[in-house]
Formats: sequence, structure tokens, C-alpha cells
Amino acid sequence: MSTHLHLTTSDYNRMVELGAFDHLNRKIELIRGEICEMNPAGPIHDDLIAFLLNWSVRSTDPSIIRVTVQTGLELIELDSRPEPDLLWVRAGRYLDRHPNAADVKLAIEVSDSSLQNDLVRKSALYAEAGIVEYWIVDVPSKCIHVFRLPDDGCYSDRSLFKLEQTVSPLAHCSSPLDLRDLFGE
Repeated sequence: MSTHLHLTTSDYNRMVELGAFDHLNRKIELIRGEICEMNPAGPIHDDLIAFLLNWSVRSTDPSIIRVTVQTGLELIELDSRPEPDLLWVRAGRYLDRHPNAADVKLAIEVSDSSLQNDLVRKSALYAEAGIVEYWIVDVPSKCIHVFRLPDDGCYSDRSLFKLEQTVSPLAHCSSPLDLRDLFGE
């Protein structure tokens, strides 16, 4: 008989504090009580994150929005601590805790090899947590999937923005994201 060890966010955080994962040469995150390995990032993934970070910082007011990269997101009620590629969170410091769903204005995942997981598993997780807006940068298709208005565990507003378009988040933003610029077209 085999059993699975289900971790709470508290269990996982304590293991991180104690260095339980320090020996790993790979990135992990906690999703619904399971430790999940994240795919290694390639150059395009890293470049798109850097571009999105620069655009985000230029387009937001730091007194309202703090932009973070690959920061842990505490979803205690869902036994999860994902690490989205970018987060727009309420301005302020997070010295004694990770941001939670109520702090998030926008979560962004850059998806090259993890597209199905981000479209299905992560979108359901973020919707259930009540994250108001979630973007998936779809590297192979050069588009952005935008999920808004979480309702009863799923997003009621789903849009697809293509290469010739621009997209703006619901949170205050001074300049829309031009997908041609993002993908270097």
C-alpha cells in the first residue's frame, strides 16, 4: 500500500527554514500539498521575464504597486506556495511573510514548456484563491492568455491577446504592454 505525504503551507515553510531543500539543484514549489518540480528556465524564458520586469517597473507607481520576480505566494487555505514569474502586489515590504492572494493585483507566468500546467492547474489554483488577474505568456504561440474575474473556482473572463495587440492589466498601469516589443518582433 502506498501513501502520499500531503504538506500544509506551514509544513513546507518550516522545511524551507530548516534547509530541507538546500541540497536540491532544481526549483520546486508547493501546489495543493504536493512538492512540484519546476522546469529549468531557458534563455527566452529569462529574457521575457527581464523584459516584463522592466515594463512593469516603468508602468507602475511604486507607491501603489510593488513588482516582484519569482517570489513565493502564500495560499495557505489551498496548501500552496507557488512562485509566479512576476507578481504585482500592494506596495510595501514583506519582511515577515510572503504576499497572499489579497495582496496580488497581477500574477504572470512565462510558459515555454509548462503551458498546459499553467493553463489548467495554475489558473484553477489562482482563481480559487481569488487572484483578480492572471496572465500566461505563451512563448510558442507568441500570445498572452489573460484570466480575470475569479468566480467560484474559475475565471469568468478569459481573453487571448495576439502579437499585433497590446494588453493592459486591471491595476493602474501607465503604458500598455505591446506584444510585438515583448516577443522582439
